[in-house]
Amino acid sequence: MNDKSDNVVWHHATVTRERRQKLNGHRSFVLWFTGLSGSGKSTLAHAVEERLHRMNCRTFVFDGDNVRHGLCSDLGFGEEDRRENIRRIGEMTKLFVEAGVIAMTAFISPFRAERQMVRGLFEPGEFIEVYCDCSLEVCEQRDVKGLYAKARAGLIPNYTGISSPYEEPESPEVRIRTDSQSLEESVDAVLNYLKERQLVG
Repeated sequence: MNDKSDNVVWHHATVTRERRQKLNGHRSFVLWFTGLSGSGKSTLAHAVEERLHRMNCRTFVFDGDNVRHGLCSDLGFGEEDRRENIRRIGEMTKLFVEAGVIAMTAFISPFRAERQMVRGLFEPGEFIEVYCDCSLEVCEQRDVKGLYAKARAGLIPNYTGISSPYEEPESPEVRIRTDSQSLEESVDAVLNYLKERQLVG
């Protein structure tokens, strides 16, 4: 899906990403939280953001449901629309990283090819895949909206984990067992990874 006109030319700003990072006092990158619905992606992403904010980092979380209310409100949940949803989020997070911000996303993003496509937008080390590894059984137990039950009853088509596949990451930068690790332990695991790679102080 690329109908970009030949008349569209990228404008190079004088305020560079490097200058923005220097002003912010930290590097910019994307933390891409992926996992089944109910695996704790949003909870963990916002908890990591809270910790980073207390460390004076500039951050922003893109939450799957929130983005579906605006930027991607015209998209459905079939494979093609899901692919476009992830493409848009990838391009948006790239802009935020250029702005010197630590961008975080909480999306199921079920297909490896789409996650790899987003990874390709960034330089090595700038895309950090955080796999919220949680059993389907626990995800269903956590489902206060009853969406899994509706999907099993055939009322919701293309529901990841039930009628649509989830392709788990083969080598994520961070893998967290959100069905057994506490939220605090999970946040620590993400922050330890960032500190080990000197992405944050």
